[in-house]
Amino acid sequence: MPVDSFDAPVDAPVVIERREGPYGEVVLRRRGGHHEIIANGCFLMDTSDGRSERLLVDAALAALPAGRQAPSVLIGGLGVGFSLARAAAGRRWGRITVVEREAAVIDWHRTGPLSAISGAALADPRTEVVHADLVAYLADRSGPVFDALCLDIDNGPDWTVAEDNDSLYSPAGLASCRARLAPGGVLAVWSAQPSPAFEQALRNAGFAGVTTEEIAVARGVPDVVHLAISAA
Repeated sequence: MPVDSFDAPVDAPVVIERREGPYGEVVLRRRGGHHEIIANGCFLMDTSDGRSERLLVDAALAALPAGRQAPSVLIGGLGVGFSLARAAAGRRWGRITVVEREAAVIDWHRTGPLSAISGAALADPRTEVVHADLVAYLADRSGPVFDALCLDIDNGPDWTVAEDNDSLYSPAGLASCRARLAPGGVLAVWSAQPSPAFEQALRNAGFAGVTTEEIAVARGVPDVVHLAISAA
């Protein structure tokens, strides 16, 4: 149900909507001029920056062969919409598929305040939003293959809010990612911190060209994007 208050201090978070779903509670809050998504009491993301979410898409595109025409991209996790908006703003991308398991998040983009970020991208004819759990979606080997997988799930491989998201970064999860990539395709994984252990896990899973790109943040360790190439 919508909840709001006009008596809160400017910097105090104001709950816009709180919703219970199959994976627990998700909350959309406004803090000053920005919005935040909270899952089961843990901060996930907000609209204050977005550089690393855009890098997720830009780095994947840059890693693809230059001659690949209209490459397809799967964005795992709609989040606050920065990655989707970036992909739709680039005319080189072909099919853009977004997989999001929280119905509330999809609603906040379609009819809520997050449409300010994603509205044009959702209206793009290349865009399809799939309401599904990403781990299960990728494990279905009968599904389509993509030229790039851009995954922004939880807080990255080393710190997940939802325990079942751990399996995405496991050997089985990475094998599912490889199976859903076209030859020479790119896996890009957002993380709230660098992870040498995850880099090694990518190599162990058979990926090549494993690299990490960093985005400095105001405080603490940088956000990163881990990149890996599927064998051609």
